[in-house]
Amino acid sequence: MRLLLTFTACLIWSLAHAQQDTITLTNNDVLVGEIKGLNQGVLTMETDYSDADFKIEWEGVKTIHSETFFLITLSDGRRFNGKLTTTSEGHVAIHTETNGSFSFLPKEIVFMESVDKGFWSRAHASIDFGWDVTKANNLRQASLRSNIGYLAERWSTNAYYNALTSNQDSVKKVSRNDAGIDFKYYFQKKWFAVASTTFLANTEQKLILRTNGGLGLGTYILQTNTIHWNVSGGASFNKEQYELSSEDRQSWEGYVGTDLNMFNTGDLSLRAKIAAYPSLTESGRWRTDFDFDIKYDLPKDFYIKLGIALNYDNRPIEGASESDYVFATGFGWEL
Repeated sequence: MRLLLTFTACLIWSLAHAQQDTITLTNNDVLVGEIKGLNQGVLTMETDYSDADFKIEWEGVKTIHSETFFLITLSDGRRFNGKLTTTSEGHVAIHTETNGSFSFLPKEIVFMESVDKGFWSRAHASIDFGWDVTKANNLRQASLRSNIGYLAERWSTNAYYNALTSNQDSVKKVSRNDAGIDFKYYFQKKWFAVASTTFLANTEQKLILRTNGGLGLGTYILQTNTIHWNVSGGASFNKEQYELSSEDRQSWEGYVGTDLNMFNTGDLSLRAKIAAYPSLTESGRWRTDFDFDIKYDLPKDFYIKLGIALNYDNRPIEGASESDYVFATGFGWEL
């Protein structure tokens, strides 16, 4: 009987203390549960006493102690795998299994992800839709913007699809569709390799389909809890099909681009990307792609978004416009 009681007590104690992470907030409130990760300046924690996960701004965390192992990224690009404990000096110590412990300022930690997370906890997705109807000329316009991605320990992938179509009486149908997928592999420090494929079709430039595949290298200029900014460059192959031509147009291009992502600024966030493609095989030709999105977060993971997409070609096919752009607003939900 004594052995049974001892075993039961040990079992209850182990269950009560298994994988219990603890954080203390700047107002001295204490939360106990499982830390899921840190992304874009927001720490997510699951507890037994709340149906919804807690989301806490990283700067609002006073101390942290984890029994969970995390993949951790610093602002200088270094990556560690370990547990975390706040030291008496207010630093955060990362305890690794093989290389000992390292101490850093809290603001130097810009990303954390539990290494035990399943597939869906590493994925993210969003979709928003806009619809306009006007009696004059029977105008009907619809727009769609969507994104899905996945982040692993040393690599990430992201895919998107955007579409716009407009119909009205006595006017030719207008449409624009663009899609793409990229793969990034992260080295130590702030460097990464990238492979991408993009697709574009629009009536303004009489473009049935433009397919562009590229390879390159990039580095982060800034990587903090409020901003990620990187630059990249490389080479790409461009293939185009036009309404007014029976032959494909092909060219090799260089490319240089930059991607700015600002977040943790209240309920507002923005993303801006621009890339230039000087042709290597068509003398004097160059193209530019520009995307800008600003988002305002609503309760229950809903949001409203305003977006601008622009592409420019200084030597389009005869009879086509040099540029095409879309200005869209939408209401959406994200995972």
